[in-house]
Amino acid sequence: MSPAGTLVAGIGNIFLGDDGFGAEVARQLAAADLPESVTVADYGISGMHLAYDMAGGYETTILVDAVPRGGEPGTLYLLELDQPWRGGAVAGTAGEAVPATPAGSPFFDAHGMQPDVMFRLLDVLGAAAGRVLLVGCEPASTSEGIGLSPPVAAAVPEAVRLVRELVRESARPGGQDGQSGRRAAAGREQSHVPWHTG
Repeated sequence: MSPAGTLVAGIGNIFLGDDGFGAEVARQLAAADLPESVTVADYGISGMHLAYDMAGGYETTILVDAVPRGGEPGTLYLLELDQPWRGGAVAGTAGEAVPATPAGSPFFDAHGMQPDVMFRLLDVLGAAAGRVLLVGCEPASTSEGIGLSPPVAAAVPEAVRLVRELVRESARPGGQDGQSGRRAAAGREQSHVPWHTG
């Protein structure tokens, strides 16, 4: 692993239908031709494992997950997440800040993957998360069952392309202030960013 590299983390429960979106994207990316500085892994619902890996010093982490935001199933979102324990927040409508607190927040997850807790663990470890991007997909269903719905399965190739583009931009000098940052900001139009329906 390169301390200044990029971590691509697939997140979600493959036994809850479209919640397996992140795992499928990670699977396809693992077989892709990516720079040596890029690490791709499927973390499932193990926030602890992900936090420890992020503590290794990645400059950029790209999380890939099912993200219910009220759009059409298969819609992709690109969001940039701030570090809540440092006073950060998720941007809402018209740039309104939405605090990321553990209870009743956009970062609470019923099935165990709690990014707010994960970020706080990083703080305890004395590690900085670096830049954290979220590539999300609107699910059609997260009911029990294995396999993605047709609209979410159809969105996987585009998500793979988007992550590869973000990886390339992160590798360029000044990439964090380039097009990917502008695209991430453009995706922050809603007041809540739930990760899963549970």
